Amino acid sequence: MNPKPTEIQPDKQAYLSSVDILCDLAPDEIELLGERAPMQWVKTGAVFFSPEQSAEVLFILKKGRVRLYHLSPDGKALTTAVLEAGTIFGEMALLGQDLHESYAESMEPCLLCLMSREDVKTLLLGDPRIAVRIAETLGRRLISTERRLSDFAFKSIPQRLASLLLRLSAPPKGWLFRGNGQPEVAYTHEALAEMTGTYRETITKILNEFRAYGWIELRRKRIIICDAASLSAFSDGQPTDSVKP
Repeated sequence: MNPKPTEIQPDKQAYLSSVDILCDLAPDEIELLGERAPMQWVKTGAVFFSPEQSAEVLFILKKGRVRLYHLSPDGKALTTAVLEAGTIFGEMALLGQDLHESYAESMEPCLLCLMSREDVKTLLLGDPRIAVRIAETLGRRLISTERRLSDFAFKSIPQRLASLLLRLSAPPKGWLFRGNGQPEVAYTHEALAEMTGTYRETITKILNEFRAYGWIELRRKRIIICDAASLSAFSDGQPTDSVKP
């Protein structure tokens, strides 16, 4: 990973201010932290952490999107988490963070801050406000992980996909200008397959069924959520007006 100082420096304080765990800090405190926390850009598709790495490191994701995944013995990828900008992750026993046997890959250009164990102790955990935000962030991630494990244990693949679409959905960028505020999912069929533990062809088939029910619309590189209530009912095993699971 090679830093690009000319791209980073002008917006450094803005990037740091957008990170969840730093939202309570004043501008001068953000500036001081920025001086001691160098940033690096990572290009799309770069695997910047792998099981072969043993050093403790904490990543702060300031821009972009990262997926964590495992590889099966036959080389099949299973996505365990997709992380959005503003969060933390890494291999750091001090915070209960473990990337054991995981790969971290950038899904789009990412801006990262790498912190050592000593950095975390002095810059993050040394400030009670940041420590509380870290606890909240890790707590939310634990709840999300437990929900995903429950889905894998008790739900069929179509139900898991319905649940995943709802979790990943977000208001479209610039929707105020497009006049359509329906939430959308900006992931490929391949990415959805890796998150549900199945094949791309299976995901495409199920998505076409959801479209036939009127629950979604399929657009180029995005999925529009048209009927979140029916998707939610289907995911929970409840009958809907369109189909009974």
